[in-house]
Amino acid sequence: MYLPFEIACVLVRDEKTHRDTFAHSASYIAGTNRGVIAGGLPFAELGIELTRSFKALKAWMSLKAYGIQTFVELIRQNVAQAQYLATIIKEQRKLELLAPVALNTVCFRYLDADLDEEALNRMNNEILQRVQESGVAIPSSTIFDGKFVLRVAIVNHRSKREAFELLIKIIKYGSIILQEWKNS
Repeated sequence: MYLPFEIACVLVRDEKTHRDTFAHSASYIAGTNRGVIAGGLPFAELGIELTRSFKALKAWMSLKAYGIQTFVELIRQNVAQAQYLATIIKEQRKLELLAPVALNTVCFRYLDADLDEEALNRMNNEILQRVQESGVAIPSSTIFDGKFVLRVAIVNHRSKREAFELLIKIIKYGSIILQEWKNS
């Protein structure tokens, strides 16, 4: 939901099972008739943390401030952007889409017919490093069927189509420069 890390929200269907999972008998966290947890919610019985953290507050406040529909639209936007990026990749002779794009993540790699799989993996790793070092984009990587893959997870509400076009241009331009790297 376009929020910083250290956010969490768990929806629980069965309150009794949830409480039984974290039930305890330590005297230092026992309930009382008076004091801060008297008659209230014993947070220590709801999770592994012994006190309440504010991890869910960010989610709750964002939903209250912007509404669910705002996040629905932003998520749909990112999924459409992933489809757009996949389309651009499919149009490139030297790029290979390696997994279906079902949501907001696109996995692809640069191809070079002169390189074996090991060399392709090294080259794609080098492309990733150079793209990240350029500061234009910060794709991550993964291994897919033994292939080193560039992984673009689109999770920014400010992403624009032009950014994905620029990413592909940088990868294509970088791959031209890498031709000398390939021969070294």
